[in-house]
Amino acid sequence: MSNPHHTEDNSLAGKVQKHTGVKVSRCYQCGKCSAGCPVSSDMDFPPSLLIRKLQTGFPKHEEEVLRSKSIWFCLTCEMCIARCPMEVDIPPMIDYLRGESMRLNKANPAAKNIIRFHKAFLNSIQKTGRLYEMGLIVDYKSRSLNMVQDVVLAPSMFAKGKLKILPELIKDRKNIKQIFQKTLKNKHK
Repeated sequence: MSNPHHTEDNSLAGKVQKHTGVKVSRCYQCGKCSAGCPVSSDMDFPPSLLIRKLQTGFPKHEEEVLRSKSIWFCLTCEMCIARCPMEVDIPPMIDYLRGESMRLNKANPAAKNIIRFHKAFLNSIQKTGRLYEMGLIVDYKSRSLNMVQDVVLAPSMFAKGKLKILPELIKDRKNIKQIFQKTLKNKHK
């Protein structure tokens, strides 16, 4: 039986909690996440400010979060949660915010190559069941049109066996396909 006094929290923070279990209200703004973040100086909003913007629930702040560089520059290295006295798990929150940002066509233009790399990476996993570096590079280069960057590294990587011409395929790629289909199905709910 549903509680007639319970209303669903449709704020971005409420959606983050619903989809990831991360409760941004637990953060009391000590700033340890931002102090330990290796890329906070490159972000438009360091992790603690990103959380604060979510805590306010103001539509303007939510919009800033979804359009921020911060959600794309985050390395999900987990330094933030390692330092957080309240154990606010920022990396799953960041993953959710990235998905929402893309779904709503609000991704920051500075993130375009990050998104291209992300898509190329997932394509490689979807097709072979594991990372195929050569396929990843070709896919990313064709998406970004940055064909000559790092090209001088290729010969030494081939010589060291780091780049293989043909992909290594896992035996039961059908399971990988099902994982991708299930994820896409859940994403559209």
